[in-house]
Amino acid sequence: MQNLIEKAIHTHQLNKEELLLLLEDETNLDALLAAANQVRKKYVGDEIHLRGLIEFSNFCKNNCLYCGLRRDNKNLTRYRMDEENIISLAAHAKEMGLKTIVLQSGEDLHFNTERMCRIIKGIKALDLALTLSIGEKTREEYAAYKEAGADRYLIRIETTDKKLYADNNPDMSWEERAECIRNLKSLGYELGSGCLVGLPNQTLSSLADDILFFKETDCDMIGIGPFIPHPDTPLKNAKGKELNLSLKVMALTRLLLPDINIPATTAMETLAPDGQAKALNGGANVIMPNVTLTDFRKLYQLYPGKTTTGYTPDDSLKKVIDKIHALGRTVGSGYGQSPHWLKEQK
Repeated sequence: MQNLIEKAIHTHQLNKEELLLLLEDETNLDALLAAANQVRKKYVGDEIHLRGLIEFSNFCKNNCLYCGLRRDNKNLTRYRMDEENIISLAAHAKEMGLKTIVLQSGEDLHFNTERMCRIIKGIKALDLALTLSIGEKTREEYAAYKEAGADRYLIRIETTDKKLYADNNPDMSWEERAECIRNLKSLGYELGSGCLVGLPNQTLSSLADDILFFKETDCDMIGIGPFIPHPDTPLKNAKGKELNLSLKVMALTRLLLPDINIPATTAMETLAPDGQAKALNGGANVIMPNVTLTDFRKLYQLYPGKTTTGYTPDDSLKKVIDKIHALGRTVGSGYGQSPHWLKEQK
C-alpha cells in the first residue's frame, strides 16, 4: 500500500484498480491523510480560504431521496430570501472580512435568470468573488450568469454510478447533470463538483470511478460529503455516516488533483467534533462559514444536526477562524482562486 501512496504523491496518477486497493485497505487512513496533507502543502500552501455561505432558498423542484429539501418533504417550513436581503448579507460578509460568497439554494424556479443576474450584479458590485450552487440550468442560463459576473459554480455529480443516481434522483438524468458540468467548464467557470459517500448500495468501485471522473472533467474544486440520513426522507433508516471513508476519498482526490481547492465540509464536522480538523490535516484547504441569518439557517436542512445551526454569521466566522489558528494554519488573504484554474488562465 505504501508503494501506491508514494506513487500517488509523486505522479498524481492511479488507475481504478490501484484506487480500489487503497479504498479497500482499512489500515491506511492515517497514511493517506498524511500523504494528502503533504501534497496539499506543496501545491496550495498553508492558507485556508474562507467562503461566506448564503443559503437563500430551501424550495426545490427535485425529489432526491437523500435530501431534506426534497419536494415531497411536507414537514419542512419553506423560505426564500428577497434580493435585497441576499445582497445585504453579502455586504455584511464583506464587512466581516470575507472576500468570497457562495450562493446556495434548492432548485427554486422563482429565481429565474433575470432575478439571479440582478443578484449576481449586486454582489459583484461589492468587489467579492462569487460562487453559485443552484443546480442544473441550461447552457444559456450559465452563460448569462457568467456575463453578469459569476466566477465559480458548484454542482456535485453526487455519484458516477448511473443506476445509483437514477435510484436516488427520480425524474433526473445523470447525462444531463454531466452535461451541465461540461458546459460550465467550457464557459470558463472555476468549476466545482463532488460526491456523496455512504449512500445505500454504493460500492467502492463507484467511488473510485468518482475520483477518476473528477480528474477527467478537469475540476478546480471538489467537495466530498458523507451521506447523513434525514428523518423526513425515504432513506431515513439507512446507515450512512461514513466519515473515515469520506476522508479517504477526499485524500485520494487531493493526491490525484494536487492543485485544486478542497473544502472541509460541514457534514464531516457534524459526524465528529474534529471532523473538519481531520479534513484540513488530510488535504483540505477551504472552509465555508455560514453567514445565513439564524432563523433561515435552521430551515436549510440538507441533513439533520448541522453544526452551524443556531449561530449568528459573526459567531460562525469566529469559530472557523479559531479552528484555523488552532491548527497552526493561516486565513487566506485573497479571493482564493484554485491554483489549478489560475494555471489554466495563463
